Amino acid sequence: MDCTLTWKGLAVLITVLLAHGLRTRADNPLCQQWGRPESPQLLKDGDIMLGGIFSFHNNWEKELSYAHPPPPLKCTNLNLRSFHYAQTMIFAVEEINNSTTLLPNITLGYKVYDSCGSVSMAVKAALALANQQHDLTANATCTKPAMVQAIIGETSSSLCIAISSSIGPFYIPVVSHFATCACLSDKSKYPSFLRTIPSDYYQSRALAQLVKHFGWTWVGAIRTDDDYGNNGMATFSEIAQKLGICIEYSVPFYRTYPQENILRIIEIIKRSSSRVIVAFVSYMDMDVLLQELLKHNLTGYQWIGSESWISDTYTATVRGHHLLNGAIGFSIVKAKVGGLQTCILDVLRLNSSGNTIFKEFWEALFECKFQSQEDAVNRRVCTGQENLSGVENTYTDMSQMQILNNVYKGVYAVAHALHEIFTCRHGNNEFLQYLKKVRFKTKEGEEVYFDEKGDPMAKYDLVNWQQQDDGQIHIITVGRYDASFPTEKQLILNNVSLVWAQNAKQVPKSVCSESCPPGTRKAVQKGKPVCCYDCVPCAEGEISNATDSITCTQCHPEYWSSQNKDKCILKKTEYLSYAEIMGILLTAVSLIGTGITSGVAIIFFRYKNTPIVRANNSELSFLLLFSLTLCFLCSLTFIGRPSQWSCMLRHTAFGVTFVLCISCVLGKTIVVLMAFRATLPGSNVMKWFGPPQQRLSVLAFTLIQVLICVLWLTLSPPFPNKNMKYYKDKVILECDVGSAVGFWAVLGYIGLLSLMCFVLAFLARKLPDNFNEAKFITFSMLIFCAVWITFIPAYVSSPGKFTVAVEIFAILASSFGLLFCIFIPKCYIILFKPEKNTKKFLMGKMPTKSM
Repeated sequence: MDCTLTWKGLAVLITVLLAHGLRTRADNPLCQQWGRPESPQLLKDGDIMLGGIFSFHNNWEKELSYAHPPPPLKCTNLNLRSFHYAQTMIFAVEEINNSTTLLPNITLGYKVYDSCGSVSMAVKAALALANQQHDLTANATCTKPAMVQAIIGETSSSLCIAISSSIGPFYIPVVSHFATCACLSDKSKYPSFLRTIPSDYYQSRALAQLVKHFGWTWVGAIRTDDDYGNNGMATFSEIAQKLGICIEYSVPFYRTYPQENILRIIEIIKRSSSRVIVAFVSYMDMDVLLQELLKHNLTGYQWIGSESWISDTYTATVRGHHLLNGAIGFSIVKAKVGGLQTCILDVLRLNSSGNTIFKEFWEALFECKFQSQEDAVNRRVCTGQENLSGVENTYTDMSQMQILNNVYKGVYAVAHALHEIFTCRHGNNEFLQYLKKVRFKTKEGEEVYFDEKGDPMAKYDLVNWQQQDDGQIHIITVGRYDASFPTEKQLILNNVSLVWAQNAKQVPKSVCSESCPPGTRKAVQKGKPVCCYDCVPCAEGEISNATDSITCTQCHPEYWSSQNKDKCILKKTEYLSYAEIMGILLTAVSLIGTGITSGVAIIFFRYKNTPIVRANNSELSFLLLFSLTLCFLCSLTFIGRPSQWSCMLRHTAFGVTFVLCISCVLGKTIVVLMAFRATLPGSNVMKWFGPPQQRLSVLAFTLIQVLICVLWLTLSPPFPNKNMKYYKDKVILECDVGSAVGFWAVLGYIGLLSLMCFVLAFLARKLPDNFNEAKFITFSMLIFCAVWITFIPAYVSSPGKFTVAVEIFAILASSFGLLFCIFIPKCYIILFKPEKNTKKFLMGKMPTKSM
């Protein structure tokens, strides 16, 4: 590939229009400039020219004139700091020219213009650099190509936007050292813009993370009313919102604002409740704002600063700087450039350069006046031999070396790109592409390169304004921010004590509402930002175990919220236990019933041959006593923690034993009826209901219940269940019946047998025997039915363990009813009325009494 030095786009510049257009004449094809030509403030010829645009003046004035074309703006308010930038550029160019390895045998020259902080003048300077405007004469053609290959500058983002927009289409690179607006990273709009300072995209994110780190959720915001401040604050606001930070107010400020606008801003700050102010402003605007704050004595605010003013030592020394004591923010990483400070402070060399700008610079630096017909009366005369000993101002302050290093790196980046073109290493002769891909190390060892957006890697120092004993503000590095790290590790604080507003040692608070403690949740106040909220206690069964919870978390069904609603605790379990009083009493009653039944059985067994025992079907009596014993004992299965086996056992044992019991009573009733029928002449019924038939009937009735229970256990058996619906803070351990049909079938069958037994006993109650057992069976079944009829509503309505207690009570009550009504009268006769325990007495007729 041909490695001859060519420049894409330079040929296009042959026909570029001048700053205010060109006029052509039909009789003269030569071009003339519309308006006065712009002249550089600093100039040196070379083989390859570099341009520079810096704001040597901060402001400008427009002269009232009707001249055509209008006169140029008059620059005012000399900015000594911009001379640092220009001197750094010159220093880097001279250093490169003296190098034997970088661009050997090629000399770099420069043209440096003053923009006066004006967009129009910055654009005119850029076009002058692109078109060699200052050399045009009345007879010059408009075909001479641009003389600069890159432009170093500007300081302001707004000016860089204007410059890049005007010459960007011609792909002349603009390398800025201090323009941080994130908007300049948009290569579709600013394809030829690069910078050696990180984009505000990262600084804005870093400031938002810093505010979040210290727990400030309610902040005020002030921004410079230009591209730097507006875009930087827009990014900060976006990230802050994602981090849960609310901005109470966001106001623009500019140093040339009318007084009524400034007073409005001061009033907003006074009325605000936030104690933290994020100031995304330039150092020039901060100096003006600080004086207004001092007039109104606005103290006690914690200031968070952008890199433009937070590391500016001049701002830290001006009147009212104590208002910013404790300020914290991010600055460009500190750096040094060997030999640069000596070069800058060698002002005698500057005075001998012959540049016009240095006359004004010299007078401002030493506060003197060169002799002229308009000598100032109150100012001393400049000799031109003054030195900097004893002079303290922004020019002698070299604390901003990191910014000067950015200028230095920008010049070297251009030089390395040019060097790459001459060596043709990449096989591409487009200068802008070489510049974007450049990668080198400075003599101090710092690596320089640009990403795909033309930005360097974002790194910042976290600094804190700390007032010392002498009253001076020292800017102390207390941490760092590195965007190349993961988000949670980007902000790192050093082991250094921070000082806050008014020399406080504790981190100030700035919240719209106090933090909601655990056990509460945030409820946003209507019509206010999300940072303004009320703390609402969590509902029953819900908790929040962190500060500032947005919602309350529902506890697991087996857990319940603690008293403070900050943790879930296991619910108390409730079941009828052997250890509690109710369980002990029911167990005791059950055992007493079992004991009494056993005692009755012993009595009956001992007197089994007596007439009263034999007359009442002793076989069914013993079977009935056995079944009653089982009834008393089955109540014990209802006590204790429910399990799979206990749930199945308790219901089936209850159903089978009670059917066995009722079957025996039913058999005894039928025997009584059959016995009476047998006494009638010609009756032969007893042979049809003898002992074998009695045993078979009891067995048949019981087998039917057994079959029902088997079907129940097979299809849908009872199972242990945790009932969490009745009590909110308790878990009821109970036995779910499984199939309701099976459960009520078991009870229904018992009820059916009981009803049959009651009816038959009632019919036999007046049979003429001296000891008619039917009467006692009637009473017993009356009690039995009454107990179980009242059991149903009590069972359905009783909560928790009381449901089980009701069921046990029904079992015990009905069992005792059968035992006492059927057997106690017989035992009384056996034990205390033996004279009635004779066959003669039993066969006697009872006196007729109505029941």
